[in-house]
Amino acid sequence: QVQLVESGGGLVQAGCSLRLSCVLSTRTFSTYIVAWFRQAPEKEREFVAAIKRSNVYTEYGDSVKVRFFISRDHAKNTVYLQMSSLKPKDTAIYYCAASSRTYLSSSAYEYDYWGQGTQVTVST
Repeated sequence: QVQLVESGGGLVQAGCSLRLSCVLSTRTFSTYIVAWFRQAPEKEREFVAAIKRSNVYTEYGDSVKVRFFISRDHAKNTVYLQMSSLKPKDTAIYYCAASSRTYLSSSAYEYDYWGQGTQVTVST
């Protein structure tokens, strides 16, 4: 069983940056693929980014490419989502998820473990 805890959300103005963190409680952190998803009110959950065991292989949703950057720190069992040039449409609850599969996926159904989420609100 893996527990994920997100932090770093908050209220920011458009154009600003924010960094989210996701800590995984597991002794086998390096074996999991980790992703970020987000869900805005009355919208479906949307894939944001995913990262494989190394920091080399990553994947991003079209709406966040170039602006967002995912990375992981194996010493801290933590995955980060650096968000830049934030826009009001980025407002959502951001969830961290982990998968024991060997491939990156943008489908929420491929992820076995989920955090509780952290709210990000971007004002105009």
